[in-house]
Amino acid sequence: MAGVRTAVALREQGFTGTVTLIGAEPHQPYDRPPLSKAVLLGKAEGAAFDIDFDDLGIELRLGREVLGVHPGAHRLDTAEGQVPYDVLVLATGAEPIRLPGAEDVPGVHLLRTLDDAERLRPVLARQQDIVVVGAGWIGAEFATAAREAGCAVTVVEAAGRPLAGALPADVAAPMTSWYADAGVELRTHARVARVEPGAVILDDGSRLPAGAVVVGIGARPATAWLAGSGIALGVHREVVADDHLRTSEPDVYAVGDCASFPSGRYGERLLVHHWDNALQGPRTVAANIVGEATDEPPAVYDPVPYFWSEQFGRFVQYAGHHASADSTRWRGDPSGPAWSVCWLRENRLVALLAVGRPRDLAQGRRLIEAGTLMDPTLLADPARPLKTVTA
Repeated sequence: MAGVRTAVALREQGFTGTVTLIGAEPHQPYDRPPLSKAVLLGKAEGAAFDIDFDDLGIELRLGREVLGVHPGAHRLDTAEGQVPYDVLVLATGAEPIRLPGAEDVPGVHLLRTLDDAERLRPVLARQQDIVVVGAGWIGAEFATAAREAGCAVTVVEAAGRPLAGALPADVAAPMTSWYADAGVELRTHARVARVEPGAVILDDGSRLPAGAVVVGIGARPATAWLAGSGIALGVHREVVADDHLRTSEPDVYAVGDCASFPSGRYGERLLVHHWDNALQGPRTVAANIVGEATDEPPAVYDPVPYFWSEQFGRFVQYAGHHASADSTRWRGDPSGPAWSVCWLRENRLVALLAVGRPRDLAQGRRLIEAGTLMDPTLLADPARPLKTVTA
């Protein structure tokens, strides 16, 4: 997404130079969200972007892995030879973390690429017993699809609740019941000791039958290929970009899952692994590349992060960043089908989670962007539209 949208945005903003899009995968560039839904269930054959790259004058070099970069020489190394550049945009995304010791065990799967989804589709069609390792966003989405396909599903999570790394305990707690409601067995405080063909062994000695194992324990920026390049990396091995999405090296930008950026809005550096970040960031990158030739002031990237997840019959949306909040307000009953959580800092909305309340999300996102003062008492009334409870 990030690479494709950057190339398209360059053309939309009037860039007339050569644009080359290099990707390691052999497929036409595609969108990822359908992989855990329509593609996985056989409702769609692919998720290729509906973009005429030839018409836009964008050269695609597919199935070509970039092995290294030499910023001083403005040159990329690939297995097929060197590629010169004037301006380089890093958009390599993130790669799933593998389960240690399970890499070579038959029947262990990841879900990140189109090839991953196509390998898993016949597994679901055979309605095998499936063990999902990790109760994060991708684990919940895959478990949802597997249940829809008629598979028996067990999700094992090392933490005491789903989404332990993403949401506070009190917010994630109501989501625990979603698994049982969908016929999914959720085992928390459960660590995988080892994976054998046909089974997952937990550290308490439990043996779970598994025709397939799907690992969803997180992702890390795909930046190993930048070793020795001089491009600065952060604590999560992500590319450190500034508020214009420029890296530490001249003429090199970074965007999407592989890069962090300083947020003036939240007062900290953010590393956002979600689709909307890969959609929004390219506009800033393109504007700054085009602006260099026209002496335009550089565009600043400081979005309100946003993502969504479809799981167990619920549409979950999140906007903002709640780490700096000093109070919380609930809207609606979390045991019901529709509710929201609002995080405030000095009575200004900084983040919002909406379950089945898309209007809350849409209005809340705009209020976060505007930094509007809220009335915390009125905010807790779920019958009141968010836009009407400003102070």
